[in-house]
Amino acid sequence: MIQTGQQPFAEWTLFLDRDGVLNRRPGNGYVTNPDDFVWIPDSLDGLAQLAGVFRHIVVVTNQQGIGKGLMGTADLDAIHDRLMADVKSAGGRIDRIYHAAGLRSRDSYRRKPGTGMALEAKKQFPAIRFDQSMMVGDTFRDMLFGYRLGMHTMLISQHNHFPRKYYHLAAYRFNKLKDFTNFILAFDR
Repeated sequence: MIQTGQQPFAEWTLFLDRDGVLNRRPGNGYVTNPDDFVWIPDSLDGLAQLAGVFRHIVVVTNQQGIGKGLMGTADLDAIHDRLMADVKSAGGRIDRIYHAAGLRSRDSYRRKPGTGMALEAKKQFPAIRFDQSMMVGDTFRDMLFGYRLGMHTMLISQHNHFPRKYYHLAAYRFNKLKDFTNFILAFDR
């Protein structure tokens, strides 16, 4: 359970999924270039507000479009360069973006729900404690990723595409990142 108090999340880490949390999912396709990346309304504002709350903010994203040959690492870097520039311009902060390029069918330890990206983040930021971390995502894989590591899991879901039988994996459910932000800010007052 989340504890309240003076700056309750000052030592915490926020793990964020990308597609469906920060930007709109492109249907059945992939974000393969910066022009395909469309921010979900109010996400940038939410990130700017969260920057002063959490010690670390990292993005963990499965990007099998690389594994399928639909894009290259340079394409993903261009997308993430734009993402980081937009966040900085809005007054926000993301400390690092981790990605897993492997195919879902191979389910590597790096690819969510595998925990490799989180373990890499902990190696680069040794102060990360998973029991003082939140995973915000929009899929079963995101929730299982956080659950396996003992994180507080936050589901972003405007639709009922998240299977009900997995609801227990999500500690809280929000329609969008901005709703999560408002929830967190209520604790931080």
